[in-house]
Amino acid sequence: MNRSLSYAAIISVGGFIFGFDAAVISGVVGDVTRQFDLNTWQQGLVVSSPTLGGIIAGLTMGPLADLIGRKRVLILLALLYIVSAGFSALAPNVEMLILARFIGGLAFGSLMIAPLYIAEITHASTRGAVVSMNQLNIVVGLAAAYFSNYFMLQLSQGDAGWVTSLGIDTETWRWMLGIELLPALIWLLCLPLLPESPRWLLVAGQHEAAENILKELYSAAEYQELHEEISQTNVSMSIMERLGVLLSPSMRFALGIGLIVGVAQQITGVNAIYFYAPTIFEASGVGTDAAFAQATLVGIINVVFTVVAILLIDKLGRRPLLIMGLAGVALSLTLAAVGFSTDDTNPTLVLIGILGFVASFAVSLGPVMWVLFSEIFPNRIRGFAIAIVGAINSFTSFVVQQVFPVLLDSIGGSLTLLFYVVMAVFFLVLVVRYLPETRGKTLEELEVVMGTRSS
Repeated sequence: MNRSLSYAAIISVGGFIFGFDAAVISGVVGDVTRQFDLNTWQQGLVVSSPTLGGIIAGLTMGPLADLIGRKRVLILLALLYIVSAGFSALAPNVEMLILARFIGGLAFGSLMIAPLYIAEITHASTRGAVVSMNQLNIVVGLAAAYFSNYFMLQLSQGDAGWVTSLGIDTETWRWMLGIELLPALIWLLCLPLLPESPRWLLVAGQHEAAENILKELYSAAEYQELHEEISQTNVSMSIMERLGVLLSPSMRFALGIGLIVGVAQQITGVNAIYFYAPTIFEASGVGTDAAFAQATLVGIINVVFTVVAILLIDKLGRRPLLIMGLAGVALSLTLAAVGFSTDDTNPTLVLIGILGFVASFAVSLGPVMWVLFSEIFPNRIRGFAIAIVGAINSFTSFVVQQVFPVLLDSIGGSLTLLFYVVMAVFFLVLVVRYLPETRGKTLEELEVVMGTRSS
């Protein structure tokens, strides 16, 4: 395993923690709703509160990574995950639980910093696949959460003395949330092993340190080319100067692509499916145990098709995967909507439709969005630009999570899913019309392709 791949593997542990944190709430929300007597809006807030933190992280962590470096920010995010997991498990009331999960949402900055760092240490020929390692770990984390929840549910139904003594049989949800401490601690211990991003070091003027790292990762000729390209980049711009660059005519195309892909990833309903999977399956007519078991299938399909995406993203390219994926999302959710719309809800159709949706998303919007974010913006404002489009992505996610239980309760599963179908078709048209292909080009070459190259 070469060094860049080793570094990417360490960074991607943060993706696992995010995926686990995001999906574990799917098994918690039912018990928490009953224990704290929550209404649908409070239920939505318990689920969506990390995304509120993610919006703040989206606006701050990118600029902070430009200011103090990628590595220091990642260590901060690992600490936030630890604090969130501990306080979530111990929360005495719903207000503390919401606050603890909000703190965890601040760590969602790892979603943008991780692919940014990986893209900056990886060769152009393999960048798509290596950046997608983070997405693979996200879906592995999602799957791990579904299996962990199912295991805890089964454990809580046992009568062993140690189960009772630990309180697993009465407050299972606390164990579901608290187990996240283990991967968070492992990540915190591993992060100091990483070097700083060499591209950031060059931009920051730390040429000797950057040279030492780049010599581990690139040939002498590649280092010289990168040095000449990046040494012209100005990292000392203020926030307002960065905003001015981002909103300048030369950046409009890149920003537009970022917004199209960023909003599409969430408005098509992925986090409604991930975070409410057992709730959706129960609404289709199966029991609680069966609903949790079916949720584990979501995790398995997610992992399998993310691996497929990693194998294809540098061969087929980003654009074909997005087109096929959005078409699959629309068709799959239509099938699930039909399953809900019949006089006697058809749980088999719902399950097939949801699993088809997950497969379509995992092979396209899931990994491709973060790869594109790491590619389409220029070196001089990459962290800041990803922060802005990442915050918009997080806000869209928050709205979807907050509103989903209300929609499910008021208009039913069929109409709710059909709304996501309409969104998938709309953004499919935009992707076909505007998205360029970015595979196989260096980050500096892509500045020319996107028209963002500074004079």
